[in-house]
Amino acid sequence: MTKAAQGVKRGAALGTLVLGVGLASCSGPAGTPLPKGDPLACAVGGAKAFAQECTVERQREGDTLFVTVRHPDGGFRRFEVLKDGKGLAPADGMKPATVAFANDVLTVTVDADRYRFPATAMKHADTP
Repeated sequence: MTKAAQGVKRGAALGTLVLGVGLASCSGPAGTPLPKGDPLACAVGGAKAFAQECTVERQREGDTLFVTVRHPDGGFRRFEVLKDGKGLAPADGMKPATVAFANDVLTVTVDADRYRFPATAMKHADTP
């Protein structure tokens, strides 16, 4: 994990997702409708280029926030929003994730799937 990713405030990492695009005007591969949720750039199944083909939904369970990323083929991945400010971690026994933060984008990689979450780095109170 990069130092920049460590500086991402957990609440900010997903609290600042850009979720203003309406689903009615969005479609996945070959014009198929996107799954339920807000559009998210992804490259699944080893795809080289990112596309707005995935969607993301937020769920709160007690004091823990989770996000579910849905693929256009019906697959999905679920992540826990970390309270220590490091971004996201796999949930539900999923394989480990690699997280990188650069240019206001949190990129999460699990196996051959990559996701780009808009995020904002926030300085900790003890950082000048």
